[in-house]
Amino acid sequence: MSPLPRAATPFHPMNVRLSARVLALAATLVLTACAVGPDYKTPDTPTQVNFHSAGALAARQATTPVPPLDQWWSGFQDPVLTRIVQRALGQNLDLETSRARVAQARAMARQAGAVLYPEGRLGADVSRQRQSVESPLGKLGSALPGYERNRTVYDVGAAASWEIDVAGGLRRGAEAATADAGAAEAEHAGVQVTVAAEAADAYFRIRGAQRRIVIAEDQIRTDGRLLELVRTRQRDGLSATREVAQAEALVAQARTTLPPLRIELQTQLNRLDVLMGATPGTYAAELAAVSGDPAVPAISLAGGPSALLRRRPDVIAAERRLAASNARIGVALAEYYPKVSLSALLGFESLSTSQLLTARAFQPSAAAGLRWRLFDFGRVDAEVDQAHGAHAQALAQYRLAMLRATEDVTLAELEVQSGSLATEVDAHRRARTASEDAYKGGAVSLYEVLDEDRQLLASRDQQARVATDNARAAVAAYRALGGGW
Repeated sequence: MSPLPRAATPFHPMNVRLSARVLALAATLVLTACAVGPDYKTPDTPTQVNFHSAGALAARQATTPVPPLDQWWSGFQDPVLTRIVQRALGQNLDLETSRARVAQARAMARQAGAVLYPEGRLGADVSRQRQSVESPLGKLGSALPGYERNRTVYDVGAAASWEIDVAGGLRRGAEAATADAGAAEAEHAGVQVTVAAEAADAYFRIRGAQRRIVIAEDQIRTDGRLLELVRTRQRDGLSATREVAQAEALVAQARTTLPPLRIELQTQLNRLDVLMGATPGTYAAELAAVSGDPAVPAISLAGGPSALLRRRPDVIAAERRLAASNARIGVALAEYYPKVSLSALLGFESLSTSQLLTARAFQPSAAAGLRWRLFDFGRVDAEVDQAHGAHAQALAQYRLAMLRATEDVTLAELEVQSGSLATEVDAHRRARTASEDAYKGGAVSLYEVLDEDRQLLASRDQQARVATDNARAAVAAYRALGGGW
């Protein structure tokens, strides 16, 4: 329903005229108990977006198992990863903070709903007093026979009060608080998605660094054997000093790859411990053993973009924030209308317990109150404008969340690259063995052996990185799909 029309000129205490329209509208609100402000309707948002590699991903589902979305980490078939993600979800401190926010939001929603109903109180007290005979009552009373300065007063009673929600402002407030609680729950789900994805990402980076360290150490041993071969040939007069220096440089070059990889490994181990709510170094021993390449699961695109938007926690949270801002417009508009409250007290008061619950000690009371910001419409105007502005901001944030949700993370190109690298590594390994055999026989120079060595190291390292990137891309895709919450 429409708000009370704003006055063309400011109200003045000496010039107040209540129009018939205002009185009629107030009476209608009392009788119909309607709520001012716009009723919420989820905005229509187009979802005509296409996944860039939807065809390739759909074909992959026919050959690779698709894990349930709420347990997507099980699709990697790695019990260590499963244990880590579950531990992170159980121990992460960000999740603990988020759960506390949800509890607070739910309590606020219950509180906002409770104000719609009458409030009742029971009370009883006993007071002991010695009256001053110099006070006005004391001087008057002390002149009477039987006056007693010491007295005990017994008081017991029940009170009730109720603010009648004339314009529906309290109902809009309860509606806003309920929507805020829904947003907090969705944001908690978003934190779960983030924690699970971050833990899996750190885990795969750890495994990637470990595999690359193994490759580098293996290459150092291989280059070391080549260096010994060149030195032996030099002692036999078959190699020049230049070839020894080249072989030594190759060993040194391989060794330089180790420090950055060890730093990356330690950084990710510490990151994973923090995600699991533990001091860095707590769980490092569990990951000491190097594992093979991860088995990357397929990703279901069932339902397309519209299903994606329905299950993304950030989209759900943005939509609930939008609903809350819409309800707060009604809260602000309700300030144009009067507030009506009723209160009653049923009590007994006596100077003795024997007379406390008697008709003579019974003292009921009742009151009705009216509060109307009749000369404060300028401030109400500003509050309404603020509510409209907050709603416009929430709408923009909701649309932005919808756009971000349609960003696509795919695995198809990475998998093609991984297959090509496997072929490349195998070819370089065979070429390197053949060149070393030819060098021993004097058919080729050491340069060709060194060149094949460099290419083999580069391709093996690239293969390990792509395997890690492939798993991390799958994690990112599951994160984009909302992670099942």
